[in-house]
Amino acid sequence: MAGGEENYFGKHGTPQKYDPSFKGPIHDRSCTDIICCILLVIAIVGYVVVGIVAWTHGDPRKVIYPTDSRGQFCGQLGTSNKDKPFLFYFNILKCASPLVLLEFQCPTKQICVNKCPDRYLTYLNARKESEDFNYYKQFCVPGFNNPQKSLPQVLTDGDCPSMITPSKPLAGRCLPAINIKNGVVMVGDNTTFEDGLGKRRNVTELVEGAKKANMVLEARQLAMKIFEDYTVSWHWIIIGLMIAMVFSFIFVVLLRFLAAIMIWVMIVLVILVLGYGIVHCSLEYVHLKGEAGSDVSLKDLGFQTDLRVYLHLKQTWLAFIIILCIMEVIIILLLIFLRKRILIAIALIKEASRAVGHIMTSLVFPLCTFFLVCLCIAYWASTAVFLSTSNEAVYKVFNERSECDYAGQTCIPETFNMTNITKQCSDARCLFAFYGGETAYHKYLIIFQIYNAFMFFWLANFVIALGQVTLAGAFASYYWAFKKPDDMPAFPLFSSFGRALRYHTGSLAFGSLILAIVQIIRVLLEYLDHRLKAAENKFAKFLLTCLKCCFWCLEKFIKFLNRNAYIMIAIYGTNFCTSAKNAFFLLMRNIIRVAVLDKVTDFLLFLGKLLVVGSVGILSFYFFTQRIDVVQDTAPTLNYYWVPILTVIVGSYLIAHGFFSVYAMCVDTLFLCFCEDLERNDGSPERPYYMSPELSEILLKGSLESSKSADSQG
Repeated sequence: MAGGEENYFGKHGTPQKYDPSFKGPIHDRSCTDIICCILLVIAIVGYVVVGIVAWTHGDPRKVIYPTDSRGQFCGQLGTSNKDKPFLFYFNILKCASPLVLLEFQCPTKQICVNKCPDRYLTYLNARKESEDFNYYKQFCVPGFNNPQKSLPQVLTDGDCPSMITPSKPLAGRCLPAINIKNGVVMVGDNTTFEDGLGKRRNVTELVEGAKKANMVLEARQLAMKIFEDYTVSWHWIIIGLMIAMVFSFIFVVLLRFLAAIMIWVMIVLVILVLGYGIVHCSLEYVHLKGEAGSDVSLKDLGFQTDLRVYLHLKQTWLAFIIILCIMEVIIILLLIFLRKRILIAIALIKEASRAVGHIMTSLVFPLCTFFLVCLCIAYWASTAVFLSTSNEAVYKVFNERSECDYAGQTCIPETFNMTNITKQCSDARCLFAFYGGETAYHKYLIIFQIYNAFMFFWLANFVIALGQVTLAGAFASYYWAFKKPDDMPAFPLFSSFGRALRYHTGSLAFGSLILAIVQIIRVLLEYLDHRLKAAENKFAKFLLTCLKCCFWCLEKFIKFLNRNAYIMIAIYGTNFCTSAKNAFFLLMRNIIRVAVLDKVTDFLLFLGKLLVVGSVGILSFYFFTQRIDVVQDTAPTLNYYWVPILTVIVGSYLIAHGFFSVYAMCVDTLFLCFCEDLERNDGSPERPYYMSPELSEILLKGSLESSKSADSQG
């Protein structure tokens, strides 16, 4: 047995030796991984340059305002279209062309108008009456005022549409005012219309054109409704997040004094909250039985922007019941099989509570990390928007009736009528197609977008790493203080933060760089997967799925390794590679304790987050759906009540994660220190343990039982 143990330690490094001079985080240290620090500074300078270039060339108005065939914005102040906020399509039927899906632009002329047409009228009929013509010409190109011009010449020159139909504005576009009466599709009060060329058309053709034109707009319309919901509910969302913050803070403070009671209360409450969810979903499922349309499957319904539609389906509530039941069963089974380990984990959480109690500033420190991550997100998002809108207007040749060899080629609208294209293709038009460009900047625009995403991952991971190494250094100072808290430094958190920035910026940059590379590869794999969805190559799809799975596992492993490496950096001041190796070998030498203790503690802390999120989520659901009688009139009227509810739930999780991450980092640090303490010391008067008596009584007893269990299995 001794030989096997020696061989095991040989494979996973040498255990730490007793060192009477070791008193916790080393103060006499030097800078580590300087090259990575220099690389980070250079990368940040390059990131600033990319941002300046993007802000110089970008124009976010391209996202907000509709654009006519000349690439001019509709409704934009300071332009000739300032009083014309709506985009009008000369021939909406052309929007049924597949070209819409390729170019995101209808192959018909488009102009900005001050209002959408409210009647049927053809050009031939309009020019008979001056009043009709004066109304009609507002939907012609600006400056047109020649009712004597023949229809073929008007259509050839693209002066006016052949007809106008009753329309309504949707996301700044004039689309046919389609309605359904007794199952019959109508525009206004008619099922057919004259197209201005002597033909009667069915309204369903307008529907097809409107659908294709609307396809590009649905996402924008959804975004606008979501924005409206945020404008009327943002203060209630903040109140919900404040409740989550207060709830999390109270929970963490109570853990300091009543750790064991709070853990068991938390476990019971999580089970009750999930149980309530199962009962509520079951009642909704039973209530929908027999209702018309509730038996429609989710597959048949497809994607709907109004998510409330799904709540009228039995299948939706059945899916909720199944998910909650699975979660309930898994949690109960884990509690049954891990009941002894939970007692040991509670002891570790008690010790973490004492450490947090002596370093109360650690509860506020995650706000600093959160603020810096928000800055990274804001810079990335603004740069991405400016990059995506820094293209120039590209015009292409569109032909409506006959085939043309020049179709799809770029053109210049100012000189188009003087080219040979109009002679060979009489119906060809030079129309605005999309925003792009042929310059070197535009060719490498995708590289800038990738660099923007990569730098976001790198900087966000760096900020998180800085927070982790700061907390690890502070909690390590607590553990290695023989007389707690007398032997602790005056300001352990600020001292640890200063050491991290002064000596280990390079090591933090190294660890976050490795993680950022894996994350950007995962993003590229997701992009390839999206592009290959329509492909029939099953082997390529299988290979891509395997790669996505492998890199997901690799990311999780690197996060785990980095976290423990940062703890070793905070304690010993070694470089990243040495710290990662020492942390990994230390964990491997204590693999049983890692499996039965550290992970159980993580599970208990996860239940705490689940309790906060579930409680606040249920409260926000009842409030925003106006089911609380006391505040029923106070709740805002919303397009989608799931918008503030999901925002509160996600925000509550982030807040709870911020508070509980302090405990999680404290537990991980104390656990690693505990493993080192066992290797350095033996509990004798000459080599006493640094762990508290309460912790040693339970942890040493638990580790002894684990060792006996492992020996018996061996």
